[in-house]
Amino acid sequence: MTEQISSHLQMDFENKPQIFIMKYFYLQAVFIVMISMTSCVSSKKFNALDTNYKKMEGEKNDCDTKLAQSQLANDKLSTQSVYQQTEINDLKKQVEELTKHNVQVLNTLQDMSAMSNKQAESVKQSLQSIGEKDNFIQGIQTAMAHRDSLNMSVVLNLKNAIGDIGNKDIMIKVDKSAIYIDISDKLLFNSGKHTVTDNAKVILGKVAKVLNAYPDMEFMVEGHTDSVSIHTPCLDDNWDLSVKRAAAVVRILQNQYHITPSRMIAAGRSQYIPLEANITADGRAVNRRTRIVILPQLDQFFKLLVKK
Repeated sequence: MTEQISSHLQMDFENKPQIFIMKYFYLQAVFIVMISMTSCVSSKKFNALDTNYKKMEGEKNDCDTKLAQSQLANDKLSTQSVYQQTEINDLKKQVEELTKHNVQVLNTLQDMSAMSNKQAESVKQSLQSIGEKDNFIQGIQTAMAHRDSLNMSVVLNLKNAIGDIGNKDIMIKVDKSAIYIDISDKLLFNSGKHTVTDNAKVILGKVAKVLNAYPDMEFMVEGHTDSVSIHTPCLDDNWDLSVKRAAAVVRILQNQYHITPSRMIAAGRSQYIPLEANITADGRAVNRRTRIVILPQLDQFFKLLVKK
């Protein structure tokens, strides 16, 4: 029994931590004394010593367990500390960057505040200008719509008044805000003459009736010839013929159909604005014409704009 305890103590001394060496020396000394006094030590005391040893052994095991647990907890805390320090450093960098950004934003806001009043006034003026331009454009559109409506009304009335005269002899159209009435010379004049025929006066009367219905409209009577030259004791050339034909039509409209003379213009265009080439008889016939141009009412047009 004594040998077993001694052997056990020897193994325990070799395997356990340093903090228990003193306990082992103490126990070995006790057992040596016990061996030398075997004859004097009773079995009861020996058992008591064995019990104390086992108790101390248990306490040592508990201490070993707690030491290992403490070491593990310490390692875990060390790892957490490193991680937390890394997070703290990252947060410090973020704070520094945000601080710089905030400074830049504040500087920008200060600059914007200094400019805000001027910019607001500029925007206000721009909006006002846009509104005025929009009103002006709307005014133009309204005036143009009114003009187009009026022109269409005149054209319809002319076509209704003239009736079923051949399309080639009288042409009515609207071009660039003006109304054009082209009457062939065979309806108005004899060849090479500038005296209006009696039949022509009936056609001019129908046109005059429509023109009198629009007393604010001004118009121009144009004489046009072909390219065949003319020279007679009464006519010098095609210029002379075209002007005299236009003047003859104006006199009829004034004297017989009572159109206000201040509304009319007599003009000769000679051969220089042909509708067809003068190389054929049909082409020359188309070019010999009297054109009544109902001029755009610019005064009324601008009055509408001023009202807007």
